[in-house]
Amino acid sequence: MRKFSDYHFKEHTKAFLKLEGFIEPTPIQQEVLPLACKGKNIVGISDTGTGKTHAFLIPIFEKINIDKQAVQAVITAPTRELALQIYQRSLTMKEACPKLAIRLITGGMEKTRMNEQLKVQPHIVIGTPGRIKDLFLSEQTLRIDTADILVIDEADMTLEFGFLEDVDNIAGRMRKDLQMMVFSATIPQGLKPFLKKYVGTPSIIQIEEKSQFHPKIEHVLVPCQEKSYIDKMMELLPSFNPYVCLIFANTRTEASEAAKALRDAGYGVIELHGGLTPRERTKAMRELVNIEKSYVVATDIAARGIDIEGISHVISLGFPKELDYYIHRSGRTGRAGNDGICYALYKKQDDAMIRSLEIKGIGFQHRSFKNGKWIELDALHKKKVKKDDPLEKEIAKIVSKKKKQVKPGYKVKRKAEVEKLKRKARRKMIQEDIQRQKKERAKAKQIEKRGDFS
Repeated sequence: MRKFSDYHFKEHTKAFLKLEGFIEPTPIQQEVLPLACKGKNIVGISDTGTGKTHAFLIPIFEKINIDKQAVQAVITAPTRELALQIYQRSLTMKEACPKLAIRLITGGMEKTRMNEQLKVQPHIVIGTPGRIKDLFLSEQTLRIDTADILVIDEADMTLEFGFLEDVDNIAGRMRKDLQMMVFSATIPQGLKPFLKKYVGTPSIIQIEEKSQFHPKIEHVLVPCQEKSYIDKMMELLPSFNPYVCLIFANTRTEASEAAKALRDAGYGVIELHGGLTPRERTKAMRELVNIEKSYVVATDIAARGIDIEGISHVISLGFPKELDYYIHRSGRTGRAGNDGICYALYKKQDDAMIRSLEIKGIGFQHRSFKNGKWIELDALHKKKVKKDDPLEKEIAKIVSKKKKQVKPGYKVKRKAEVEKLKRKARRKMIQEDIQRQKKERAKAKQIEKRGDFS
């Protein structure tokens, strides 16, 4: 792997890297930097924690002309928390170059004050699409039409939250030779027309997680039985000694209740969910960056994309409705080759989701916590041969089939036939689960407003 010292960066960029303590680029940085510095359009597909924020901050800093007092780069993020996180990471650039002007533009900030500050245009704008569009097109105090670079971070979330139209309105009024860098964990179908419209034929960089990013995570199912998720959580906590314990709740109400229970018991806790005021969100983000407390309670959407270092334990209060959300929860621990553990508290209604995750390949340990001790339990879903199970009947026919003449490789062929039947059964189960999830999502959309943080 190359070192940062191998790149021919400007002196202020070198100073920035030295302040950050960077020596070697991560895989996505190694792929993005040469192309980004040449002005290429890029679509980067990579998960949180792989270094993608600096993959676009470094080339932006390299290309900024400090003597030109105009907006030269715009970075959008779908939530205030994500925009604030990028902004906080960018502040090291100001240490390396005090003349650099960076402005955070998000909802929850006083508009009159922002308009006053924009009498002098910053070099870099970081913010949410709605507020940037408002100040650019409605107020006309933010002049991002002078920018050479537009970065769209967490593009799949931007689409999911319904903010892609705002980004479209912004990009459509910026210069035609604009360099665009789009970063996303996935590229959903709904994002492709936007990419085709603005990015053309970009350099597509997809980083498969290599060994240092493959988390070594132990998944532990813990039955709640008659207890609530929160009561069970409080029962388990004395057995933990976490550096940082991230606790996921399915709703903002449950997150708030869990945080209250922790505080009442004397634990230091940070809350992160949509029910917070702008001031509370800002305080929570500051505490997260500084790792001021050992327990963080969050909802899936509020925590999406936010990279918290040093998470040793994850607790899932029940299971989310989306498979990927559980994988995202558990994947917050075990980073950079370290061990991690995810405790999934479950009840009877979580059984279908657990089965779906097992089909996806997650192996759960099954344990109970009683009288201050952990007790190993039998696997939740033991493989039982049911006489009336159609799949088992078909497998039995293949296994017991007698051949008049045994040919070489017959065992391999027989095994392949059995696996084919099993794959067919798995597909059917997954399809049924997808249909169930679609119905649940449709019902939820009728209840919740679009973009709600619950």
